Amino acid sequence: MRTDHILTISRVGKSFGGLHILKDISLEVKKGERIGIIGPNGAGKTTFFNLLTGDLEPSVGEIYHDGHNITKQPNYKRARNGIVRTFQKNNLLNELTVLENLLLVLQRKQGFGKVWYQLRNIKKYPRLYEEADELLKKWGLFYQRNAVIKNLSYGEQRQIEILLGVAMEPSILLLDEPTAGMSQSETDYIVNLLYKLPRDLTLMIIEHDLDIVFGLADRMVVLYDGGVLAEGEPEKVRADERVNKIYIGSGDELVC
Repeated sequence: MRTDHILTISRVGKSFGGLHILKDISLEVKKGERIGIIGPNGAGKTTFFNLLTGDLEPSVGEIYHDGHNITKQPNYKRARNGIVRTFQKNNLLNELTVLENLLLVLQRKQGFGKVWYQLRNIKKYPRLYEEADELLKKWGLFYQRNAVIKNLSYGEQRQIEILLGVAMEPSILLLDEPTAGMSQSETDYIVNLLYKLPRDLTLMIIEHDLDIVFGLADRMVVLYDGGVLAEGEPEKVRADERVNKIYIGSGDELVC
């Protein structure tokens, strides 16, 4: 298996009984690439992400991460080895502060054994708190350091969730509709945040806002009816008659 690709998906499919959700998906992703995943509702986009993260196992085919076959690897091992995702719905600890959520992620990343979920004391672990504050300052979120998650707006919570994903120092970050349900100002903030991500971080984005994803992506993948309808540079995909046809038929607008 070639190791110059951070991710290789080889003829992957997923079925539930007689229902074929994904069929014969093959894709190679280089380190640092920005891949936009689009397609009408029901095309299999979230199922595709679930296969990459190990939340689902493929019915057929194989998945390789950095040259290693991870097809049957559980989700927690994939996260530990660098495949991290955010969800359409926030997955934060709502009763804790922004800082506390971030500290738990950093503790887990640093391997604090079975008790990673117990917050460490700042006097014994000053470097842990320093790292958290450095991240919050870098991403312009230090002012929310002591805010309780449940008191933040939906858009602010999404910002924090992306920060937690970055804090894991992944090799691949999967973002499932990162701007869904946001105001324009919140969307602008998220887009700027994504542009600031390190270029050696591989990014795969499911996004319905085509202006955003076409602007961010190096390469687009269009899923339709469980398969890859089109793949290539954004302008090539934008001009594809088949892609325009399915978006017009679905009531979405591709020309942006």
